[in-house]
Amino acid sequence: MSERPLAAAAGGATGIFDQDLLDRCISCGFCLPACPTYKLTGDEASSPRGRITLMRALATGSLDADDATLREQSSFCLGCRACEPVCPAGVQYGQLLEQWRVHQWRGRRRPVLARLLTLAAGRRWALRVLGRVRGAAHWRPDRTGTASQPPASPAAGSPPASAGAPAGPQLMLGCFERGLFPGVSRAAAGLVPDACVPTDQGCCGALHAHNGDLAGAERLARELGDALPGRIVTTSGGCAAHLSGVLGRDRVVELSEYLAGGSFGEVRVDGRRARVALQDSCHLRNGMDVWREPRKLLRQVADYVELPSAAACCGAAGTYALLRPKDSRRVLDPKLDEIEAAGIDYLVVVNPGCQRQLIGGLRRRRSRVRVLHIAELLAMAGES
Repeated sequence: MSERPLAAAAGGATGIFDQDLLDRCISCGFCLPACPTYKLTGDEASSPRGRITLMRALATGSLDADDATLREQSSFCLGCRACEPVCPAGVQYGQLLEQWRVHQWRGRRRPVLARLLTLAAGRRWALRVLGRVRGAAHWRPDRTGTASQPPASPAAGSPPASAGAPAGPQLMLGCFERGLFPGVSRAAAGLVPDACVPTDQGCCGALHAHNGDLAGAERLARELGDALPGRIVTTSGGCAAHLSGVLGRDRVVELSEYLAGGSFGEVRVDGRRARVALQDSCHLRNGMDVWREPRKLLRQVADYVELPSAAACCGAAGTYALLRPKDSRRVLDPKLDEIEAAGIDYLVVVNPGCQRQLIGGLRRRRSRVRVLHIAELLAMAGES
């Protein structure tokens, strides 16, 4: 994925969409079977093809932004981008959805909760305090009290660092991950011991991009890129996809990519190798084509079980589970059935939003399956 100016992309000939992106769709329908909301409803308007038709109607003025179908479909879409890998025309649907929401959710049309969450995520001081209170990973000084950045030894196949950038990896701290799952960054820091972890880093802007604020999203991503000047290692698939879109693919590497060539022990349960399954991060898989690496690591440390819907969205989708909880659970419930039928000990995730969603869903069912981030599972394997 090449570097792209997000804010500028929303100002095509119509002032809403990048017309070149909109024109790519040939209405072939390959995207329909891949779309979670189309599977739920069977409604053409709830498919990527149908939504692009609505976007074109908005762009030409055939429909006004206040149209009920436009309002519903811009919100009902999960934004999982499962349509992109199957599209023969290479439609970048995720970018179109973000541009649509900039227009559709402008001003007071943006959901109140989305406004509050993006406001909170944009407060760097609040994130720093949250991380300290919850015990997230922190900056590692060397014995002289200055930042220690020894050369990294990334896994074979991981993206190279930018020319002139410091060789040492920079561990990104997720906004809400610091508060919800502080153990993830601590585990990741243990797995990448030469990483620097500045505690004053801010939000990457992914939350803003998905919720109608592309200008803010680009600004925050570039600020984070300046604060983390080397290769950025992230534990969040959604953040990785957004950052790589703004800063360039060579600047960003997801944790399982970085560790793919490493060697670990194994995780055991009751004297046997643990049985584990994976839930993909939609943006990591569909936006960055990263899905083989976590599976390779999991097969090394445990007996891996592939869930039938491992690649399909869990319904978390950033703020979606909060903005549309009923629809989110409709997406999640069949996946919970698969998880409980698989006979696994651990369900592994590579994104904090998925982690929150799946913990909540399995807890409601009083399931014995434990949800862990891949950093946490690999740390367990290292301890063995």
